[in-house]
Amino acid sequence: MVVYLLKKRKTSWKFILHVLLFAVWETVHLAWKYLIKKSSQIVNWYINSESPPIVCRFNRYRTFIMKYFILLALFAAACAAPIEDEDDKIVGGYECRKNSVAYQVSLNSGYHFCGGSLISSTWVVSAAHCYKSRIQVRLGEHNIAVNEGTEQFINSAKVIRHPRYSSRNLDNDIMLIKLSKPATLNSYVRTVSLPSSCAGSGTRCLISGWGNTSGSGSNYPDRLRCLDAPILSESSCRNSYPGQITSNMFCAGFLEGGKDSCQGDSGGPVVCNGQLQGVVSWGYGCAQRNKPGVYAKVCNYNSWIRSTMSSN
Repeated sequence: MVVYLLKKRKTSWKFILHVLLFAVWETVHLAWKYLIKKSSQIVNWYINSESPPIVCRFNRYRTFIMKYFILLALFAAACAAPIEDEDDKIVGGYECRKNSVAYQVSLNSGYHFCGGSLISSTWVVSAAHCYKSRIQVRLGEHNIAVNEGTEQFINSAKVIRHPRYSSRNLDNDIMLIKLSKPATLNSYVRTVSLPSSCAGSGTRCLISGWGNTSGSGSNYPDRLRCLDAPILSESSCRNSYPGQITSNMFCAGFLEGGKDSCQGDSGGPVVCNGQLQGVVSWGYGCAQRNKPGVYAKVCNYNSWIRSTMSSN
């Protein structure tokens, strides 16, 4: 990409720009390697020597990376000539109608890092890999960058991961958050029902979140995005990720790629026929061919959810 940009730039400073951009590229590359090495929170590892890396779909380091690399990115952009981008919506999403997904919440710790679903006035479902001991739950959001007057910010009282959650293979990737006070239910903040049964393959679902809209870059929207996608067959799911899919997971999306959830969407809802069937969990990259999104199967956890809520 650096070489391509330089080819697009007509300037007598070509050689100097080449050197400077190469330095920027190497700096970002080395810093990224450092983050991967030092952070136990970024789940990006190999299941075995031949399988591709699994990437959790949360956004803990978005603010950190932006803070330290924004000047480098601006410099690189200034040095490069403008080029025509691919369709920015390569994950196939669209902006949700404002406040139409009133059960969607944003998990915040100074910045949005995961999504979640309000299932009662005091409880939220999210992904276990989004765990933090203290979380501010933001309800009634659409544009998370501005105050729209519809928001409710409520701190967590308890954050409870599934007792059999595995950070190795992301089995049982589900978590409950108890709010410190009940949310006020209204036209901007509503609950979503737990599933009465598991949804079958081919069922059309709505996936939503504030995650990355670029499968190959970084473009985090302020406004809530939606994606309509079908649940895939179990055989298609297992063929896409041999040896990695458990009975507590399902795939949704499009095997041809181009439409998918992404980093920053983790913990968010997959709602089918008005019921919460999935929690955004993991996948290989975003919107890659034959690598659909993988979701925690909520119907397997009805008993755990209800017993945890009643005992806490």
